Amino acid sequence: MDYFLTVSVFTMINMILALSLNILTGYAGQVSLGHAAFFGIGAYTSAVLTVKLGMGYWPALLLSVLISGLVGLLLGLPALRVKEDFLVLATIGVNFVVVSIFNYVQFFGGPYGILGLPRPSLFGHAFTTKEYALYVLVWTLVVVFFVKYLSNTYSKLGFDALREDEDAAESVGVSSPRYKMYAFAIAGLLAGLAGNLWAHYMTVVFPDNFSFPVSIGILTMVVIGGVGTLVGPMIGAVIVTVLPEVLRFARDYRMLIYGLIIVFTMFFMPKGIVGSIKGLMFGDTPLGKKRVEKIRRIAST
Repeated sequence: MDYFLTVSVFTMINMILALSLNILTGYAGQVSLGHAAFFGIGAYTSAVLTVKLGMGYWPALLLSVLISGLVGLLLGLPALRVKEDFLVLATIGVNFVVVSIFNYVQFFGGPYGILGLPRPSLFGHAFTTKEYALYVLVWTLVVVFFVKYLSNTYSKLGFDALREDEDAAESVGVSSPRYKMYAFAIAGLLAGLAGNLWAHYMTVVFPDNFSFPVSIGILTMVVIGGVGTLVGPMIGAVIVTVLPEVLRFARDYRMLIYGLIIVFTMFFMPKGIVGSIKGLMFGDTPLGKKRVEKIRRIAST
């Protein structure tokens, strides 16, 4: 039972992470390969506040999310000056810098990390594993509804314009710098929340937990599920989290099988699972166009 709950918690935290990156990359078109930095900042901020400074969990939760959002806002500044490949390199650099600070500054525990993070508690009762899973579920639903709400606001239109053509967006009055900062700040807030939830479930944090391969894993969730969709990143998070566990029977070959499944998924579904299904249904692919044409012929008879 605890094993199932643990996998469920990691899956939901990865959903939040994937949705946060999707706002930045899928909605606003700002490709980032350093998203684990925000994840780590949220985790380490809460670890420092609760373990080293003795702060309670709930104020630490608020501060860790706000600080991650603020750092996201500040790290969004390079996006105002660089684009595309240069932005990718800048975000990679940010990830390495953040992990290096965690590794070499003794205040953050160095390579030994920070141990003994407390579980959240209410009225003196610390959450059990089951209660923590329900707690994470509540936050996951909050994030999903927030992203859905964001998808129906004018901010989403600004993100769309920024993603499609930044110069054209500027020509019609859309402020690219403002929407870039919005995207980085929101992505930082949500990734910081995921970091807090992860850290207090594990009760320990280490620098390697937020290294560059973790950023690649987060991006993989978004790309496999479908960039720019609401459901896609969540499906990608489920696949990336659960599939290695399902393939445990393969022992030493499970990661090879896992990698091959991801490669074949991207080869046959280049728009991700949700994007490819939409293309098939609504005519974005040759097969989809035939299907739509068939439906039109039937409707006209």
